[in-house]
Amino acid sequence: MDQPAPIPQPSGTPAGATRLRDRLTIPVLASGGILMAVMQTVVVPLLPDLPRLTGASAASVSWMVTATLLAGAVLTPVLGRAGDMYGKRRVLTAALALMTVGSVMCALSSDIGVLIAARALQGAAASVVPLSISILRDELPPERRGSAVALMSSTVGIGAALGLPLAALVVQYADWHTMFWLTSALGALGVTATWWAVKESPVREPGRFDVLGALGLAAALVCLLLGVSQGGQWGWGSPRILGLFLASVVVLALWWRWQLRVQRPLVDLRLVTRPRVGLSHVAALLTGFAFYANTLVTAQLVQAPKATGYGLGLSLVATGLCLLPSGVTMLLFSPLSARISASRGPRITLAVGAAVIACGYVLRIADSRDLWMIVLGATVVATGTTLAYSALPTLILRAVPAGQTASSNGVNVLMRTIGQATSSAAVAAVLVHHSSPVGGVPVPTLRGYLLAFAMAGAVAVAACAAALSIPGDASSDGTRRLRGAARGARDEAMEGA
Repeated sequence: MDQPAPIPQPSGTPAGATRLRDRLTIPVLASGGILMAVMQTVVVPLLPDLPRLTGASAASVSWMVTATLLAGAVLTPVLGRAGDMYGKRRVLTAALALMTVGSVMCALSSDIGVLIAARALQGAAASVVPLSISILRDELPPERRGSAVALMSSTVGIGAALGLPLAALVVQYADWHTMFWLTSALGALGVTATWWAVKESPVREPGRFDVLGALGLAAALVCLLLGVSQGGQWGWGSPRILGLFLASVVVLALWWRWQLRVQRPLVDLRLVTRPRVGLSHVAALLTGFAFYANTLVTAQLVQAPKATGYGLGLSLVATGLCLLPSGVTMLLFSPLSARISASRGPRITLAVGAAVIACGYVLRIADSRDLWMIVLGATVVATGTTLAYSALPTLILRAVPAGQTASSNGVNVLMRTIGQATSSAAVAAVLVHHSSPVGGVPVPTLRGYLLAFAMAGAVAVAACAAALSIPGDASSDGTRRLRGAARGARDEAMEGA
């Protein structure tokens, strides 16, 4: 099997400009991750008003979220593999450009068909984080890599926490198209900054792109996620949903067989079946499920009318501000995650993060009536998510060859996405089943919310168990033993002196 081939670096760049670009690499990549998360979140406050604004049905409007989810799930592993083969900065810039084009289309149109297509284009930005993490792995020295990867992983939560209050302010005080003009300008700035400040990775995986594998994976994921996301509306036992799930199983089986036979597969399944990689993907799916329930439920809970007996009746802007501490916490705790991973190993960081998520849901169950307890519980869950999400890329980077880091991290992000989609469907099913009429409108009961918290907490415990099952990093253990031996020798020398 051919080894990843280094590519020559451009010469002739002034030394001062090179140093500036090196200093800006991490901030530029992190800002791209935050912008991606903001772009995915800003449409949420618009959903209740979009049927009136576009003249479309509520079912059609919901596709503005579904289209982004499907496109992101399909394109993340595909663009990750393309980055490994053709250049990570090149593919990263293209993903940001597609996101920006989608934002411009949303700013220019009120037609629901155009808006759905635009949101599908924005789904390409889901590959920004795995591509950026792979670039950091290739470009940074080991002593800086851990904290940079941790920060990059936490940008998803930071951007989501910033996007909701930003969108709520725009929706309340300006025309909704203004929000997309703003994100378009930020996207164009991000594309320019990425092309200028980020160097092309010197590591590539040669070979021919597996087009048939990409199409097969796309078909399987579309069937699976479409069934999961639309099951509540179409009926879980309806022929359409059952047919989609059956089709996803059949296509995935055929795709798996093809991946094992082709010389240059889209996803190296031999890597996936290794315990260190496969269990990391399982932990990513479970963590994604546990984390997403917090975001879904908190916003609904604080906006519930006071007539329910537990609701606070907060406005959209106030709801966004309630989630803001979670984003700040994720920014502050990402360096801690890197330090724990450096000293104890990323699997311990992942296990601790999942355990903290479970503790956060214990707080949510203990008190979901007082605002300060709601914010505290949500912040604790966000803290655990920071630790877990920051550890997952490090686990993957240590377990796969250098030429497959982007595609492998893309699969890991895909598993988080599947977990989040499943969480959304499961939480919705629980809340719909436990609803009672308030003012003639069905509203989830407090018991429904508490059951959703209990479900997410149980999944977090399962994620902790999966993390502890991941085999230890032999190289990290050996490094720690060497450090311990060195400290022992130093102590002996000092005693002798």
